[in-house]
Amino acid sequence: MESKYNQLQLERYSKELANVLCDRYFATQHTLNGPQLISFTPVKQVNLFVIKELLLKWHAEMANLRSPYFDFEHEEVKEALIQFMNVLSRKIKLKREAFEPLLQKAIQDTLLVSLAPLAVFEEKFLRVQEEVQLPKLQENLKYIDIDKALFAGFLETLTPTDNDRGDIRNRFKVYLHAHDEQRRPLQDLIDQFNSLLPVTLTELTETAAPAAPVYAKPTPPAPEEEVDIVAPIHMAQREASVPAPAIRKPLTIADEEEEHVAPARPTLNDNFRKAPQASLADTHSNQRIDSLKNSISINQRFSFINELFDGDNMHYYQTIQALDTMPDETTAKQYVTAELATKYDWTKKQDHVNKLLRLIERKFGN
Repeated sequence: MESKYNQLQLERYSKELANVLCDRYFATQHTLNGPQLISFTPVKQVNLFVIKELLLKWHAEMANLRSPYFDFEHEEVKEALIQFMNVLSRKIKLKREAFEPLLQKAIQDTLLVSLAPLAVFEEKFLRVQEEVQLPKLQENLKYIDIDKALFAGFLETLTPTDNDRGDIRNRFKVYLHAHDEQRRPLQDLIDQFNSLLPVTLTELTETAAPAAPVYAKPTPPAPEEEVDIVAPIHMAQREASVPAPAIRKPLTIADEEEEHVAPARPTLNDNFRKAPQASLADTHSNQRIDSLKNSISINQRFSFINELFDGDNMHYYQTIQALDTMPDETTAKQYVTAELATKYDWTKKQDHVNKLLRLIERKFGN
């Protein structure tokens, strides 16, 4: 079955290893070509996932060639595009600034094959195509090395009429449980990575209890005339009218001296402690939820992706998956306010961040 893992440590390790590998290679080389990409690391799965990510970006760029002025469905045009793509695929040229983020994600995804195979199956098989078709699902096996027989065995249980993403996902979850003994031991993969950059199984699977700030829960909201259930995409953000008093940490001597000089500027965590304006929707949205992923509406999901994740739906899905597997509310909130808020600069996105924090409270609340 899937292992509990430390998302923060996983991201840190992937970033550090990608940096180390790029330091070694780009110390003597300016660019990376196709043949070098195929064997860049001794972990074959990492190389395959880099190629997979590169292919996705490639298709996105090809889609940008579409124009209302030309017939891209014409057979001659399709044939010319295929030839163009074949030529271009032999002319890969990556500089470090473009390659390193691809490598970091590939390292993280490779570890997730063993830590969270269901999440990897969703991303690598189900989300990469507009329409779910068995032949297209089978094409993705080209980019799987770890537990390839397991993924292939499951696809053999599907028929051409199986095209519902949710149903396929649930069936794969059951299949994983029934064939757990066929999976590659996680320690074997850890040993491979340990030879590149030291890491232990405990580091990736134990969730440390961080010294997270205490968050003040909002008081029970009163009904209002306006009902704000889901914030539409690009809707202007509204400041909370009655913020809850922030809970401050004890002052050190240095802090006291600084306060006599000038008032302290609020931090990201201070901003996110402000309670959002109460609404009638909140009154009916305090029930406990079992899963963030299954409880976020379609409109809310697009709002989060657009406003909080700069339109990157893949990172949104990975983040929600990570939050769902965290052990408690404090760890999940710390991940949002310390890691994600800094990465995406959420200082002006308090309304959306507070919506996410309220969902976390509902998931872990009693």
